Amino acid sequence: RLDVDAFARSGGMALLVALAAPLAGGPGAPLPPPAAAPVLLAIALPAVAAAPALAPASESQMTLYTRAAALNVCIARAAGVDFDKAATIAGDTIAQLIQGEHGGVIAVVGSQTLSIEELRKGSFNSAVIGAVEICPQQVPAEVLKKVQAALRQAAPTPVVAPSPRR
Repeated sequence: RLDVDAFARSGGMALLVALAAPLAGGPGAPLPPPAAAPVLLAIALPAVAAAPALAPASESQMTLYTRAAALNVCIARAAGVDFDKAATIAGDTIAQLIQGEHGGVIAVVGSQTLSIEELRKGSFNSAVIGAVEICPQQVPAEVLKKVQAALRQAAPTPVVAPSPRR
């Protein structure tokens, strides 16, 4: 039985589409006769068997994902999209990416698999914090104040060395 999710994650669906397009006469052309379908499936199935193990999202990948989510919030807001909707869509996109590409595991968090809800909450927060840093003018004033206050509170307090005695 074919695991459709594993097949899609492994690139098998893209392979199937790439292989089917020439046989079908290109995009938009009629599909080949049913007799050709088993050949396509047989060619695409090894991609599922050869799927690599999912690696945890690294710190640099998370930085990239967070920046992409923040930029999506900024672009959506500039286009007139409601802030909550923009941040939710950006956060959910990143959560789905982490789940699909990394099995819900983030290296800096640990080796446990995070649920989609945990990923959504963290990704939403990351998208909002990133938007505050990248495009504060696109963030509602009350959200901006709350995030800035939380960031100040979370910032490590500098350690002041005692003055040398004379």
